[in-house]
Amino acid sequence: MGRNGVAGLVCLAISAWLLFLTRGLPPPVMVPIGPSFYPRLVLSFMAVLSVLLIAGDWRARRKRTVPKAPPQAPARHPNYALVAVTFAVFTAYVVLLPLLGFRIATLIFVAALQVALEGEVRRHTWRYWLRVVVVAIATTLICDLAFERYLSVLLPRGRRTDL
Repeated sequence: MGRNGVAGLVCLAISAWLLFLTRGLPPPVMVPIGPSFYPRLVLSFMAVLSVLLIAGDWRARRKRTVPKAPPQAPARHPNYALVAVTFAVFTAYVVLLPLLGFRIATLIFVAALQVALEGEVRRHTWRYWLRVVVVAIATTLICDLAFERYLSVLLPRGRRTDL
């Protein structure tokens, strides 16, 4: 068994043990989802990924092929400017959140971050801008539905808006 198989077995054992321990969490009293729901969801996902890692390692061992060494990629230097721009966009989001509220600030944040991370590639096509708008709206709506409607978490309202 290779390194991936061993790592998969270790992660599977950890997730199985922790899943077993979630049985001791108290049942939900007044809400449909109790304190054990999300740990079980994450640990189940971890267990499935561990099994896939073990299966992939087993499959690679079964083929008994010697992998070729990957070609050496040219050395890349860290893009500090992109890190700074991402930090600036996130800072602007934190500043705008109490002013504009969660929905508007998140919409602007997701759109701005997409544009910042994409760089200069394809900025002048209508498909690019359509994708930016659709992803920003979908992300905002999904977050709003998940937190505000489903989990009943009050999201920040803006001082300048009521959204």
